[in-house]
Amino acid sequence: MKFIVSSSYLLKQLQVLGSVINSNNTLPILDNFLFELNNNELTVSASDLETTMSATLSIDSKSKGSVAVPAKLLLEILKTFPEQPLTFTVEDNNTVEISSNSGKYALAYAAGEEFPKSVNLEDPSVTLVPADVLATAVSKTIFAAGNDDLRPVMSGVFFQFSPEGLTFVATDAHKLVKYARTDVKASQVADFIMPKKPLNILKSILGSSDAEVKIEYNDSNATFSFDNYILMCRLIDGKYPNYEAVIPKENPNKLMIDRSLFLSSVRRVAIFSNKTTHQIRLKIAGAELNVSAEDIDYSNKAEERLTCDYQGDDLQIGFNSRFLTEMLTNLQSDMIMLEMSLPNRAGILTPVDGLEEGETVTMLVMPVMLNS
Repeated sequence: MKFIVSSSYLLKQLQVLGSVINSNNTLPILDNFLFELNNNELTVSASDLETTMSATLSIDSKSKGSVAVPAKLLLEILKTFPEQPLTFTVEDNNTVEISSNSGKYALAYAAGEEFPKSVNLEDPSVTLVPADVLATAVSKTIFAAGNDDLRPVMSGVFFQFSPEGLTFVATDAHKLVKYARTDVKASQVADFIMPKKPLNILKSILGSSDAEVKIEYNDSNATFSFDNYILMCRLIDGKYPNYEAVIPKENPNKLMIDRSLFLSSVRRVAIFSNKTTHQIRLKIAGAELNVSAEDIDYSNKAEERLTCDYQGDDLQIGFNSRFLTEMLTNLQSDMIMLEMSLPNRAGILTPVDGLEEGETVTMLVMPVMLNS
């Protein structure tokens, strides 16, 4: 088994796949990349049992076979090469020899058969989503997903597909983000919960792609195929909470304000807030928004006045500044709308402008109790 490949081309593909590999694996074979050679096609795979990703590379070869090569060692050596062709030769003494312009390097390999086989989806449902839509949906929602091991369903992003459109939801019980598209549709109704890790990998490579992503899914697994990549992952088992019930429908108090102005104000004031609660207070009366925070233990306090466009009753409400900052940073619009009903009901944050047609973003943030 022998093939020739460009060093930088191989490195670029392997760095993407390398993000799948865990730093401490239960099975030693998972510390390897699986190389499967079929004449001029080389398929490289990486897996952590839950998520498996493979890339297909065009190379120069006339042989077939499969070997598992140590991932860390291979990535380290590839990073040091300037752009040049590398020749990989599988020798009889259980080593793979890499020949470059300047030298030879031998790595021990494991048999390709030991590598876990990827699951074949039986009769999956299929939806096509443009790469940029999927990348936006993931980056808009993933930050709101939880990290609680006791509630695994909330540690992923909920995908809801229907002939009306696509909806992506993430929540950790303190904040919730719902991203919806009516311009991209699925043929039938389906929903599943995607874990964070494969989504983060997708997010990092989809941004530069203009392909269509083919999503195939059944009850337990989902596959994303685009360009020369295939990402397969196990879905989170369980029923997603009824998020629609949490979003308050009647919100008579509406505040419209410049996003970057509000964000920098919240960031400044938050420095003076209590380090455990991160609580800031919004006091709205007329066209004036008063943002304040106080840390009684250290006698630190801050207060800022902003002008805003407000319709509703005078209101005082407390929020966790970290959640508010995350959400405001994640929105790209110039103006945002904050809708509220009562100091103990969730506030709803939506962008006023900057959305594509058929795109909606709704962010919900739970208030914190104010100590009067």
